Order: sequence, then C-alpha cells, then structure tokens
Amino acid sequence: MDRKFWLLRGLRFLLFAALFITAAVFLTQYLWNWLVPEVFDGSAISLTQTFGLLVMSRILFGGWFRGGHSGDWARRRKAWQQRMADRMETLNPDEREEFRQQMQQRCGMGFMRRPEPEPRPQQPA
Repeated sequence: MDRKFWLLRGLRFLLFAALFITAAVFLTQYLWNWLVPEVFDGSAISLTQTFGLLVMSRILFGGWFRGGHSGDWARRRKAWQQRMADRMETLNPDEREEFRQQMQQRCGMGFMRRPEPEPRPQQPA
C-alpha cells in the first residue's frame, strides 16, 4: 500500500481518538458538575481538571503503570487451563482419577469432571 493511504489512515485514527477523548472529558465534566455539588456539596470543575481526573483514574485503576491490560486475566486463565490440560495428558488413567478425587475432596463441585464416554455395545460377529 502506498504511503499516502497510511498517512490518511493515521490522521483519521488521531481525529477519532481526539473526538473520543473530548467527548469523554465533556461527559465526565457534565456528570461531575451535575452530581457532586448537589450530593456532596463539592465544587464544579473545569475541563482541564476533568481531564486530569480522568488521567489520574486511569493511572490508579486502569493499569498504565502496572503493565496490565483489561484482557490479561483471560489470557492468563487460558494459559493456566492449557498447562493443566498438558499436565493431565502426561498422567496415566489411574493417576488422573486419583488427582480428580483429591481435587474433588479439596474443592468440591466436581473439579474437572468430564462426561465419561458411553460404552459402545458389542456387535455379534
């Protein structure tokens, strides 16, 4: 693809990002100035204070400096499930059943219970 296409695409992304941030700031300022002075007897805030409030909340609760992203828990859970499945594959059937019984005693609620395959009826030869 040519350079002009990527430049226009990048500019369009920046425009929409700026519009999104501006809308979020205005919405937050409107809600703050509507609720806080009446409910908590606080003062109204300006646009720059609203932007600072959003940045501060992102730092404290959003994970910019903790290195986390909102979808990390799902990736870690899938990775843990894959490790457990790999470990279970290395066990022989007796060890697997013993592990399931121990975990069921500790955790309850049928830990890793999978439906047993139905035995096939023997056809007469």
